[in-house]
Amino acid sequence: MVVDDHRAFADLLSFAVSTQPKMTCVGTATSAAEGVAMAVDLRPDVIVMDIEMPRQDGLAATRRIREIAPDTVIVVVSAHRDPQWVVRAAQAGASAFVPKDGSLDEMLDVLRRVRHGSMLVAPSAFGGNAPPPRWAAAGERHLVPALTHRESEVLACLGKGLAPKAIARVLGISVHTCRGYVKALLGKLGVRSQLEAVVKAQQLGLLDAADG
Repeated sequence: MVVDDHRAFADLLSFAVSTQPKMTCVGTATSAAEGVAMAVDLRPDVIVMDIEMPRQDGLAATRRIREIAPDTVIVVVSAHRDPQWVVRAAQAGASAFVPKDGSLDEMLDVLRRVRHGSMLVAPSAFGGNAPPPRWAAAGERHLVPALTHRESEVLACLGKGLAPKAIARVLGISVHTCRGYVKALLGKLGVRSQLEAVVKAQQLGLLDAADG
């Protein structure tokens, strides 16, 4: 289902989705309130939700849908590219973030891969349609921090949406030790939260390395 106050965008995405194998669009809504009501009636597997809409924004609608239809996965689309919007989307309950001016192929790829329990950020959110470079642009270079093998394992688990207690069980370490690794990751990545760490790691290409 697509929720966007720009009817042309909603209709085009609906048509594109319906042309894909094993995918169909069950409906479109042009306001957050209409989207919430349709989510109750239709119970779609995935909702594409715009952030900026009149009267009620998409993040408020996302929070409401997560309460009434917890099995529905929500993909937030926005013209904003600031990482803080990715954090806000995840805090609202979204499972993916896609820039609105990204490619259709990128959007469809995200819709195929999005799952509960993680935050999938489209590559174009980092300023282009290709995977983000390992060095920052604008003349200021930031070397990708070196991670230990265990830190990489913890980072990969964070990328899958696991909390420290669950990570500790998976890796066979104590919760205290796991939290120590998380603290070290936050310091190396220069961020304040686990979600920001995941976003920054995706931006630097570290999560791909950790998952491998």
